[in-house]
Amino acid sequence: MLLLHSIKGVELEFNIIKKLNKKQRKKLYKLYKKEWWTKDREKKDIKKMLKNSDIIIGITDENRKLIAFARVLSDYIYKAEIYDVIVDTKYRHLGVGKLIMDNIINHKKLKKVKQFNLQCKKEMIPFYEKWGFKDTLELIYMRFVRD
Repeated sequence: MLLLHSIKGVELEFNIIKKLNKKQRKKLYKLYKKEWWTKDREKKDIKKMLKNSDIIIGITDENRKLIAFARVLSDYIYKAEIYDVIVDTKYRHLGVGKLIMDNIINHKKLKKVKQFNLQCKKEMIPFYEKWGFKDTLELIYMRFVRD
């Protein structure tokens, strides 16, 4: 799907994609290497991760270069977990993250989902609050890491 997005009077062309080709997977790997939470991911594992994600939302520029990405795991009725919302640093603060989130929240397969969850740093809370996410849970996030 082609989107024209106007930012400060400049028209930018973005494409929404549901699958990543080999070049786009390489770009995702590069994006992951720049972030604290994904820097240890391996190329071979990323391919498997993509295959086993329920929904993939990628945004490419006019040259089909991947500039943003997110993925969702869901049962399509009760819960959807949003992972890996990531935007290339050159495209931050241009509305690209908003495009990703709008495409997740309004995705036709997720229309009946009652609860969306995600994890983020405190400084990202205002961004996600725009879609109604709230930092009101009194839950403890627990983790088991396999050696």
